[in-house]
Amino acid sequence: MSFDPDEVQRALRKAWSLSTASQWTPDNPAAGQCNVTALLIHELFGGDLLKTPLPAGDHFYNRIEGQRYDFTASQFEQPIAYMDVPTDRVDAELGATNEQLTELRVAFAEHRAKSG
Repeated sequence: MSFDPDEVQRALRKAWSLSTASQWTPDNPAAGQCNVTALLIHELFGGDLLKTPLPAGDHFYNRIEGQRYDFTASQFEQPIAYMDVPTDRVDAELGATNEQLTELRVAFAEHRAKSG
């Protein structure tokens, strides 16, 4: 599977739902999706899992081929002062259930296939 960040972002926006994060809303579909999204992107495209501590808790995202990708940054009203703290799947899994990851995996594959 090739990594096209724009295509990935489009598919994620369609794949996110209340089943993938309990904070999801139609007005802010990226809300609460950082853990599950970072896990899926790491699973599919490799790279590194990173996090930045924020007042509401750690925010997770990815680095692929040396480039930071935060597919859920749109959930925030203010820009993030990224710290790029290396982390791992075990840490990211603390904020996402297996069911949420499975739901996102299936929905992402479906929406990616439609756009591809």
